[in-house]
Amino acid sequence: MQEKMKEVQESLKKIEVTGVSGGDLVKVTLTGDYEMKSIIIDENAKKEKNEIVNDLIVAAYNDAKDKLKKKTSEEFSRVAGTTNLPFDLKLPF
Repeated sequence: MQEKMKEVQESLKKIEVTGVSGGDLVKVTLTGDYEMKSIIIDENAKKEKNEIVNDLIVAAYNDAKDKLKKKTSEEFSRVAGTTNLPFDLKLPF
């Protein structure tokens, strides 16, 4: 089981998810180990005040983080054969 979990963790690092906000004005892509890979800001968003753009970036990041937590939980659940693992599961290896 421990070997399977290590395999899952390695495969999760290869996953990418994209969070969006403002109707696709801002897109943030995270890798499976929560590293930010890209931020795409639509030209229309750049016309807004900095405070609004900052809020859109934070919202897109949080959307991506939530998607990644869900995907991680689903993957671990698939391996463990259960659906009751927490989204923010941290394993000791």
